[in-house]
Amino acid sequence: MTTHAPTPHEATVRAAREAHKLEKRLCRQVGQAIIDFNMIEEGDRVMVCVSGGKDSFGLLDILLKLQKRAPIHFDLIAVNLDQKQPGFPAHILPDYLSKLGIEYHIETQDTYSIVKQVVPEGKTMCSLCSRLRRGILYRVADELKITKIALGHHRDDMLHTFFLNMFFAGKLKGMPPKLVSDDGGHIVIRPLTNVAEKDLIAWAKHREFPLIPCSLCGSQENLQRQEIKRMMHQWERQYPGRTETMFTALQNVVPSHLMDRSRHDFHNIQTTGQADVDGDKVFDEEEFPLSTRPGIPLAVATF
Repeated sequence: MTTHAPTPHEATVRAAREAHKLEKRLCRQVGQAIIDFNMIEEGDRVMVCVSGGKDSFGLLDILLKLQKRAPIHFDLIAVNLDQKQPGFPAHILPDYLSKLGIEYHIETQDTYSIVKQVVPEGKTMCSLCSRLRRGILYRVADELKITKIALGHHRDDMLHTFFLNMFFAGKLKGMPPKLVSDDGGHIVIRPLTNVAEKDLIAWAKHREFPLIPCSLCGSQENLQRQEIKRMMHQWERQYPGRTETMFTALQNVVPSHLMDRSRHDFHNIQTTGQADVDGDKVFDEEEFPLSTRPGIPLAVATF
């Protein structure tokens, strides 16, 4: 059977079809997250933090689409913090947001100079920069009478944070889809909770967002997060679907089968005479079929 290369028209039609499927998937995933975690309510003023990267551009783009078809009314206010990083193209975001015709606010604060003065040369700047940025955005949210602050963290970010906490902080702790801020005065939401990073990359390419490089501050490549990303990328390449399985695990927590005494009363455990739905299983072949565990020798898997 012979195949022929697609004509330019066929290629265009195929690309349009794939883009439509991607848009539907993104809208469905973001909409589901908003419903599942009650992220946006009637009358909300949602501050969408826009940095100039693919994630925040994608977040704003999808929220604007959902806003038009939502059964409730809510406002979107795009906010960017210009931290005076060397080479930052300050005109890009105002030009883009003006063309969209939406309400926006550009906050200019020279946190870059502060971080450079405080952090020794060669040390990681991200932690201090993040704290400064967070404090400024909370203040701006108060000034703009914001009720929800939307961040562009996606599914992969949430898994990366989980493994960072487990490997380097000794905690089973992730990045929640919705939380009250540290100061107790703001609700932070992550509508991209269910969205894969690869889909955001594809959407940014399709929409031709005017992306701003994320390396303007000279951020280091060998950070722990980069190591986690490389690890997960290798896992996904070797075992396709593993990322989706790990993300599902974040939504299926069984405290009685961990070791946190503050989450489960191990001290007062007693027999109940009833079967435990979670069971006391080391390996259950119905839950962990061999086909989903490539690389495990049959003799080991079946004991």
